[in-house]
Amino acid sequence: MSIKPMIRNNICLNSHPQGCAQGVRQQIAYARKTLDRGTDPRIPRFTLVIGCSTGYGLASRIAAGFGYGAATLGVSLEKAPTATKPGTPGYYNNQTFDAEAAKAGFAARTLNGDAYADALKAETIAALRETAAAAGIPPQVDLVIYSLASPVRTDPDNGVLYRSVIKPIGEPYQGTTVDMMSGEIRMARAEPATAEEIAHTIKVMGGEDWERWIRALIEAKVLSPRARTVAYTYIGPELSWPIYKNGTIGRAKEDLERACKAINQTLSQEALATARAFVSVNKALVTRSSAVIPIIPLYVSCLFQVMKERGLHESCIAQISRLFRERLYSEAALNDPDHVPVDPQGRIRMDDWEMSQEVQAETRRLMEEVTQDTILERADVAGFRHDFLEAHGFEVPGVDYEADIPSFLLSS
Repeated sequence: MSIKPMIRNNICLNSHPQGCAQGVRQQIAYARKTLDRGTDPRIPRFTLVIGCSTGYGLASRIAAGFGYGAATLGVSLEKAPTATKPGTPGYYNNQTFDAEAAKAGFAARTLNGDAYADALKAETIAALRETAAAAGIPPQVDLVIYSLASPVRTDPDNGVLYRSVIKPIGEPYQGTTVDMMSGEIRMARAEPATAEEIAHTIKVMGGEDWERWIRALIEAKVLSPRARTVAYTYIGPELSWPIYKNGTIGRAKEDLERACKAINQTLSQEALATARAFVSVNKALVTRSSAVIPIIPLYVSCLFQVMKERGLHESCIAQISRLFRERLYSEAALNDPDHVPVDPQGRIRMDDWEMSQEVQAETRRLMEEVTQDTILERADVAGFRHDFLEAHGFEVPGVDYEADIPSFLLSS
């Protein structure tokens, strides 16, 4: 049988196994082409990616493994296929990464489970030691990427299940959005979050779990003295702040920055003086959830149009490769993490091209000028839709979507 995308309310309900695999291989090819420091001991040699299966987490693992030749351990929670339904995109992404790493001779292992749970942290630490022993390298990770994106989290201390929401704070939000499948412009409205919803979103999407991971690695003595750990965030333009930066997500991201400062203090107290934690502010990206956030589809469609016209558009793997090449492991930063370029708040700004005055002015002008009659022509709705479908394994170049899917790809 063949598989076609099943879209309901801007949510994709399925995935294409071969499309996901091809997408991972294309990212691998890009990393190999743009990142290569050979045997330089100052680049990452053993990388842990928490949230490794899609988006920036997957791109980070690919950049470390296939760009720098690092051994990698990935952690994520994905659903395997059943007799009637394909697995999640991340399931196939992880499978492909492990298979390609084995072919290339890179040590790689993927754990599937709840990254918030203390039990999986303990399992990860055991796997780190086993992977290092098999690869003949020291059992210490020198790069830790924290890229979890989950709507729920069970607190390991009290067993309470917390759920995150994407809502404004204080006042209702109403803004223009666009249906990526039809191109229809419409108004979207979101009611303000309650105090409980704000607190729950911080619990799920804030920095508490990142801190727990670093503490667990330190106590197990599997964190290298020269380790760098990075968590990803987004700020966006002022027009999106009511629903994003000043909303529930923004509160959680503020907590992520708080956690970064706390981790750096912990590292200094633990005699890990050359280890550092960073928050990287990345550019706007089409994710599995961005299609349903008010104003974001319209903003991103106009932004992509402007950035592509100016030759500034970056895919996930292009963004992360630049992060590694020009920020985390630039020539100046290789010996001294204090030479990693940051803004006055200590954040790495990979959104620099997106947030440039010229790009923002042109994007805002385009958003104000497009109409229902001109949006498909003037804004990059097609690019937004393509990136969304590609994240699920559809519209990937080189894949025959009319061909039958082998049965072994549809069973766990």
